Amino acid sequence: MAPSPINSRTSAAIAAALFVLVIVLYWASHFGGPPQGGSGAPGTRGNAPSAAAGDQQASIDLSDTQLSAVKVEPVAEHDFPRNKEAVGSIDFNEELSVQVFTPYAGRIIGLFASVGDDVKKGQTLFTIDSPDLLSAESTLIAAAGVLQMTTRNLARLKELYTTRAVSQRDFDQGISDQQTAEGNLRAGRDAVRLFGKTNEEIDRIIAERKADPTLVVPCPIDGRVTARNAAPGLANVAENDSPAFQVGQPLQVTVGAFPDRLFDGKITTVGSIVDPNTRRVLVRSEIKNPQHELRSGMFANFTIYVGASVRSPAVPLGGVVREGDGTQTIWVTADRRRFMRRTVTIGEQRDGYRQILDGVHPGELVATEGAIFLSNMLATASAR
Repeated sequence: MAPSPINSRTSAAIAAALFVLVIVLYWASHFGGPPQGGSGAPGTRGNAPSAAAGDQQASIDLSDTQLSAVKVEPVAEHDFPRNKEAVGSIDFNEELSVQVFTPYAGRIIGLFASVGDDVKKGQTLFTIDSPDLLSAESTLIAAAGVLQMTTRNLARLKELYTTRAVSQRDFDQGISDQQTAEGNLRAGRDAVRLFGKTNEEIDRIIAERKADPTLVVPCPIDGRVTARNAAPGLANVAENDSPAFQVGQPLQVTVGAFPDRLFDGKITTVGSIVDPNTRRVLVRSEIKNPQHELRSGMFANFTIYVGASVRSPAVPLGGVVREGDGTQTIWVTADRRRFMRRTVTIGEQRDGYRQILDGVHPGELVATEGAIFLSNMLATASAR
């Protein structure tokens, strides 16, 4: 029996509908959706991102005009020293500083150095009128006189003893008196010497029979006159970083007064106690200050080198963007037109470059200038 015309047309319509449905399903599975009317390409060149804004692989296609705002360079390797950052303060080196004072009471009668003056070892700093020195010198003069008297007496007794004009007992007593006088003189000289008097000065006091109460206080070392209190230069380092520090490690210091200067130094002591409040360890260092530019109390930033340099991929500082969530990103390109955002792990900063520990390889093309421009474009396009 021949099919009716109505059934034939219906079958043809159903077959066409199924064919269209197959095409639509095929398109959706391969291109992410059915074809849009009037547009035969899945995307257009412009500012729209090709992925969601939160996706670190989001990309931006730039026009020729927009490309002028971006500079592209291949990633190169740079040497980054292994160092730790710390903060602290500048102070005097206690190993090279001395508190100059006198243990004896007296009235200052002369000052020969002011704060800030450079002084030499042995130079007189000040003098005092010391009653203690006067008393010691008086005792010395008296002891010298007694020794002279006992010496003459012993010589006379010796002559008399040879003629048996005096007894053995008197002669022995004369020897004892002379020896006692010698001991008293030696003690008197030592007492005056404690005040800083030289042997020549002591001999002159004895010869002239004149006490000099002026006590001279000399400078014990070469240096500069500063405040009386002195302490070492210090830095405070985090407890977790403390195992990396060792005596002798080199460091560099910057201070606000000389922002473009680096002062070299080395670690001299690593503290053995962790501050229970700050959880930090005290590190003492010696800093070279040949021009006396550093001042006690200056706040300082310490960079301590704890190991050999590491060669790593690096990107200029302008190519790394800190996103709002705290992640660090760069923009990578293969054709210098489409840029893809990539999250990286950063390390040290040196000579205008940021160390990249993970996320990029040497030779890859990245935006070294205009990275913030690209991030702003992505944010603007994603907000539409």
